[in-house]
Amino acid sequence: MAGVEITGVSTVYPNGVRAVDALDLRVVDGELFALLGPSGCGKTTLLRTIAGLEVPAAGTVTIGSRDVTRLPPGRRGVAMVFQDYALFPHMTVAENIAYPLRVRRAPKARQREAASEVADGLSLSGLLDRRPGQLSGGQQQRAALGRAVAAGADVLLLDEPLSNLDARLRLEARTFLKRLQHDLALTTVFVTHDQAEALALADRIAVMESGRIRQLGTPREVFQRPADTFVANFIGSTPMNLVEATARDGHVECAGARLPGPPGLVDGTPLVVGVRPEYLAPADDGITGVVSTVENLGVSSLVTLDCPDGTPISLTVPEQHEPALGRTLTVNAAPGRLLFYDAEDGGLLDG
Repeated sequence: MAGVEITGVSTVYPNGVRAVDALDLRVVDGELFALLGPSGCGKTTLLRTIAGLEVPAAGTVTIGSRDVTRLPPGRRGVAMVFQDYALFPHMTVAENIAYPLRVRRAPKARQREAASEVADGLSLSGLLDRRPGQLSGGQQQRAALGRAVAAGADVLLLDEPLSNLDARLRLEARTFLKRLQHDLALTTVFVTHDQAEALALADRIAVMESGRIRQLGTPREVFQRPADTFVANFIGSTPMNLVEATARDGHVECAGARLPGPPGLVDGTPLVVGVRPEYLAPADDGITGVVSTVENLGVSSLVTLDCPDGTPISLTVPEQHEPALGRTLTVNAAPGRLLFYDAEDGGLLDG
């Protein structure tokens, strides 16, 4: 096994687009690491650069103790699973899984043994004689993972591995993938635009935007304390409330309310107050608004309040505790859950 280290890597396309911009990153040996961000942020380009499918204009890629920046993909010790799985349609599942060994001219007995061993761990034992066209999406995904595992690589690279599955299969595959990676202790880097997938699977997450990393941390760190307003907007199944505010006498004035503020701010300083809907609840004092919408989320509901200054504020409430439309409601954050951001650069302020 081996970790991955990216140092000063820039990847520039022929049209001048800088897909990855002077990026530094270290993935620890045995870690399940997510590259997360919107389309066009550079996450897939970075994954392909690790794989050797893209050559960086600057910087180095190290896997284990080897500088692999100029090595071809086949000599890097990586295996990659693509979004469309890229299984050979004319081969059986067993032949697809054993293909990396076939390329290395391993004995046929060893190929069959490896295919059987890997298939056992992937619940594919009864499907080894089928071809990809006879498999479900989830089975194809496991077959593609099996081929990557059989390659005996130091690093597993996954490009949107679950995006072609429907919601139910995606949930099952997510659980399976996490268990498989844990059992193998295989360094894994996966690309996704689905923040719920990244939060559920990853040991750590790099949130990317415009070829740069905006925040690097554990799922809990990224969710609870987004480093800037971009991350705050991107992470979370319900968007974080981000409300313009002004510092005044050690407090902040926002949405018609007066809330405790971070220390040391000069009166009149503009800032942005952030709080997740999950961390707001009805209270005796705080932000007051009129209930304008109630959206059923299953075990909870998303309630939107219209504040007197026109600011919308959202909070989640347990099922069967939904307030009536038109009701006036006051809410406040759980202790320590208010975040404060610089109004100019969007960066998180201390306090």
